[in-house]
Amino acid sequence: MLVLEYKIKAKLAQYRAIDKAIRTVQFVRNKCLRYWIDAPKEAKIKRFDLNKYSTELRSEFPFVKDLNSMACQASAERSWLSISRFYDNCKSKKPGKKGFPCFQKNNRSVEYKTTGWALHSTKRRLTITDKKGIGELKLLGKWNIHTYPVQSIKRVRLLRRADGYYCQFCIDVESIDVQPQTGREIGLDVGLESFYTDSNGYQEPNPRFLRIAESDLKQAQRSIYKKHKGSTRRCKARARYSKKHLRVSRQRNEHAKRLARNVCKSNDLVAYEDLRVSNLLKNHSLAKSIADASWYQFRQWIEYFANKFGKLAVAVPPQYTSQECSQCKRVVKKSLSTRTHICQCGCVLHRDTNAAINILLKAKSRGGHPRSNAKGVATSTLVGATLLEQVATVSLESPSRSVRGVST
Repeated sequence: MLVLEYKIKAKLAQYRAIDKAIRTVQFVRNKCLRYWIDAPKEAKIKRFDLNKYSTELRSEFPFVKDLNSMACQASAERSWLSISRFYDNCKSKKPGKKGFPCFQKNNRSVEYKTTGWALHSTKRRLTITDKKGIGELKLLGKWNIHTYPVQSIKRVRLLRRADGYYCQFCIDVESIDVQPQTGREIGLDVGLESFYTDSNGYQEPNPRFLRIAESDLKQAQRSIYKKHKGSTRRCKARARYSKKHLRVSRQRNEHAKRLARNVCKSNDLVAYEDLRVSNLLKNHSLAKSIADASWYQFRQWIEYFANKFGKLAVAVPPQYTSQECSQCKRVVKKSLSTRTHICQCGCVLHRDTNAAINILLKAKSRGGHPRSNAKGVATSTLVGATLLEQVATVSLESPSRSVRGVST
């Protein structure tokens, strides 16, 4: 799957109509979730039942009927997605909270399937044909949607962000660009001192985007509470604050994408740690720094580009990669503050370099993830992610995760 994203240029009344459609989607999703919660235990609610209930909502509420029927079905599918994820977590006996479905409070998108919209044949203009009053929207962007047949467009999503409104097209095409073999292999060890350290000894500096922008974020947040509630000045202050956070998010994404692309393009084998970042975030002393480093996003990009370029990406267990000597395999106990690996065999390396070598050796000895394959790690994605292009194939390495990728 390929997702092309455009920024929308429209009138103020059209923006308000999009907001109404977004609120309607949230209403349908929450009503479907309430329908599932209130259903008796002997009645097993399935996906089709929620779709049928969304049709009943259209006959009960006029503002729901104004929304396209397939958009209502897509909203019901969003509700079923959270329910099925909860069921899967219970069946797999996931430790801790199982992710019971919650009611949505701040929905930001409305999704149309194959109806409810019409694309202009010559210009970059999209017309929403339901009764919400959105009308014709002008699309701003460098992608040319007319190079793809209209029949290949499976989803159209209108998305609201801090800096405006966007339109995403989900196109049923493959994004493959097989690169020539280089004969090089690399192991990566992510960290906080440096973004990653490879098995060759190179250390990529950690950009720390959130730490750099933290003072501006705090100042923008304080300015919000200096304004009266409900005033226009307070709304503008909140918009400025949201834009600063959006900028940090985009910086992280572009940084991870650029590095992952270069790594996968210049190496035939990329080995990395199979970290559970969600568990690491429970350490409140390092949670902000770990989130700022965006390790999991970097991993998602590596998996995406490995699949696109026809390379091999292998996730290995992280246990003892920092303690074990890369030469003699002797376990050398060390704390986090010890940054140099010194072994009795005479091996003296930086701690992260030693870990990166161990990660590469484990991957080469097939000690990595048992679902890794020799043709690259396939990835999966959700339609309408916050990226320009995405791949949507089945994930062979991490079937319980979804990845968002961009083709550059």
